[in-house]
Amino acid sequence: MKFRYLIILCLGLLSLTAKAQQNTIRGQVVETGTNTKMPEVLVRNTNNNQVTLTDNGGNFQLQGSVGHTVIFSSPGYVSDTLFIADLASKRVIMTPLGIALRQVNVRGQRFDPRAEYPQIYQKSKVYALSPTTWFGKDAKDARRLKKYFEKEVHERQIDSVFTKVYVGSLVPLKDRELEIFMNLYRPTYEFVRSNNGESMAAYINDSYKKYQALPADKKSVPKLVADPQQE
Repeated sequence: MKFRYLIILCLGLLSLTAKAQQNTIRGQVVETGTNTKMPEVLVRNTNNNQVTLTDNGGNFQLQGSVGHTVIFSSPGYVSDTLFIADLASKRVIMTPLGIALRQVNVRGQRFDPRAEYPQIYQKSKVYALSPTTWFGKDAKDARRLKKYFEKEVHERQIDSVFTKVYVGSLVPLKDRELEIFMNLYRPTYEFVRSNNGESMAAYINDSYKKYQALPADKKSVPKLVADPQQE
């Protein structure tokens, strides 16, 4: 009997310990200089692989604890790394990249979100007899992340074929001009998926003719604007 109570006591202590370790890291992400609240910023805890996106107000929260490291990343911005020294609300300020890296091939090429974040895909599933999988916050957040990952995979596939080396071999542009051209005429994922190398070359050459016809004031990259997904 005493042994049974001892086991119950141990299980209770383990449960309390687990809850104590599952603290919440929260805060807000803004753009440097403007203090514009940044939605759709990917927030990742490198210690427990928890991941989330900032909401339309730039706010985030995810599981973590003191001593953990959290990375903030968004296309067109310098990634920021935050070491968690306490659990006070954080204010993270992100800096836009220069034009040379703002939208041209700023992503790595290898990314398998299903392998890296299997918990997100599990939580995103919908079951007919489970209302929480339809309307629960965790499930809705998981589906939002799933859409984000799908878009990121598509963008990286474009990056893998629409490279500076390849485009630069077809058009007589270099450095800043090449980067502006690639930003203005970046192909869609649907085009990349359904066309071969010859079609891509033809597209780049046709785009160059259009670029040449542009007035000087149009040969620039528009300001990068966040595109939050609406619930």
